[in-house]
Amino acid sequence: MGWIQELYQTYENCRSDIGKVPADENKVPLLPICHTTQKAHVEIVIDGKGSFKRAQLIPKAQSRTIIPATESSAGRTSGPVAHPLCDKLQYVAKDYAEHGGGKDSRFELYLTELENWCKSDYSDPKIEAVLKYVKNGTVVQDLINENVLLAGRNGKLLEKAEDKKGKDLLTIFELVKPQSEAFVRWVVQIQGEKESRLWQDNSLWTKWTKYYSSTKAIKSLCYVKGKEELIAEQHPAKLRNDADKAKIISSNDLSNFTFRGRFLTADQAAAVSFEATQKAHYALRWLISRQGYQRGDQAIVAWATSGKDIPQPLEDPLSILGIHDLSSNQPDSAYTAENIGIKFRNRIAGYGTELGNTDGIVVMALDSATPGRMSIAFYRKLTGSEYIERIERWHETCAWLHRYRSVENHANGKSRKIVMPFIGAPSPPDIAEAAYATNNGGKFQIDDKLRKAVIGRLLPCIIDGQPIPRDVVEATVRRASNRAALENWQFEKTLSIACALYKKFKEKENYSMALDPNRRTRDYLYGRLLALADSLENWALNKANEDRQTTAARLMNRFAERPFSTWRTIELALSPYKARLGGKSKKRQKMIDEVKDLFSPNDFVNDKRLSGEFLLGYSCQREFIRNNSESLKETAELGEQNSNDKQP
Repeated sequence: MGWIQELYQTYENCRSDIGKVPADENKVPLLPICHTTQKAHVEIVIDGKGSFKRAQLIPKAQSRTIIPATESSAGRTSGPVAHPLCDKLQYVAKDYAEHGGGKDSRFELYLTELENWCKSDYSDPKIEAVLKYVKNGTVVQDLINENVLLAGRNGKLLEKAEDKKGKDLLTIFELVKPQSEAFVRWVVQIQGEKESRLWQDNSLWTKWTKYYSSTKAIKSLCYVKGKEELIAEQHPAKLRNDADKAKIISSNDLSNFTFRGRFLTADQAAAVSFEATQKAHYALRWLISRQGYQRGDQAIVAWATSGKDIPQPLEDPLSILGIHDLSSNQPDSAYTAENIGIKFRNRIAGYGTELGNTDGIVVMALDSATPGRMSIAFYRKLTGSEYIERIERWHETCAWLHRYRSVENHANGKSRKIVMPFIGAPSPPDIAEAAYATNNGGKFQIDDKLRKAVIGRLLPCIIDGQPIPRDVVEATVRRASNRAALENWQFEKTLSIACALYKKFKEKENYSMALDPNRRTRDYLYGRLLALADSLENWALNKANEDRQTTAARLMNRFAERPFSTWRTIELALSPYKARLGGKSKKRQKMIDEVKDLFSPNDFVNDKRLSGEFLLGYSCQREFIRNNSESLKETAELGEQNSNDKQP
């Protein structure tokens, strides 16, 4: 029960955030218990006597709505269960069937729930007004009269966006199809009442919670709180998104030996109080929405039980810093790897200072193999200092210089994308793409299951310090070596990620990101040679305004397999470019000769396949040429072509 206790405590520590609806429509608020959230399409305004006043459609950005819910209605799929206040037309409209609603009317279920609330000690004039209005049976007709819903001449709701008289009349179809599925929320205007929007009325939240709690009778020992409490009959779903039906805790299988043979009833295995499970699940949903990683069935989130902000394990340095915050009116010179590196180190140090040594940090990964069952695939609890230390170590030991991120720059009144270089570890989703994605029309594409598997294997490397998987490193090195099969931006991204992974994989070698002139290993030196040959030919091609791959680029994959024999081909191909450059190429030729002199004779003639170390030498030599003060003129003539090609 450790995870649910941590989430329960997180909810209690973050009570000040309850009910705050985020500006982003895809994010959910921290919900009050006994409530859920839906995206509403129609807003109906009535007065305190239950008389209709007006109605309007709700823009998507404002559609997130907090509504009262029962345990059954919050987890409903296709079963006939009504929400007690706000719901679809099928439930709230007595005249739903008269106007051709596509499904069976469930108005009686809705009416029973609302009447029971109104008859209780926790009633409210606003919900009584809603009850009076829906009993009139004119909900759909009123919406048709207001042109919120569209009906044909026979009074039936249109199934498609047809017979249009104006563009605005099709708005309902832009929000929901078919329109009979529209979700309704209420505004009740009563003189003297401060809040007329029922989904934002704190007093209604409290009244519904007290009323619904009063309807529960079964008490037992709560395994979370350690005392007798009202026990939950069902546990919340919708943890990853609004349509998520999978549950972490479920016991509805009474025939396939889920607990038979060991227990007679589900509550004999474990009992969780209604309050504890609601708070824990609502906290988890809020955390995933606010700061977690989610793609498909996989969701990963890290949080401090105190509610303080922390860096997420799957983020790269720019994401931890907040790339949109850095996209400002600063001049281009502010966007340097060194500048961002300083900001990143300061941010990590700030997290460490704010968290302290004793704050609890939880890292959790969720996954589901079926639509109804969810599992906790990864769970770790650490102190604040342990977590920050492990995040910092990951970004130090798996660090390389990357140039595959860009931001919008608005300097001098103009907007354009510029490269945002950074030093640090690439994000696991980017690693998965670099290792296994296919090049489909200039875009990376990877199977979701494969991406999920790679990310799941990398998470223990970040949090537990486990060795990085060898097959992932080798796959990335192979793809980076096959330069001819990649677009230029794809190659640059794959190369820097491959270097970061290989450096991490060979951590004991203590590789430097700067060129190491004293490293005389065969693979490293061959990588340097390839970079020098590539830069010389590229320099000559740019001077002649020729846009094509160099011989070194085209033969890079073959060079990785048979370096000695391929180098002879590359070196011979350089002759016309040396002649074209004349005396300007002497310095580059001298550098090539100096690197060749560093080889031992047996190493140079060895045609054995190169390891990923040659990519380190290749990348470091390229960066040296880019930054060397004596080569600035050459670099300018090259036009920085490789670094400035943008991802589409």
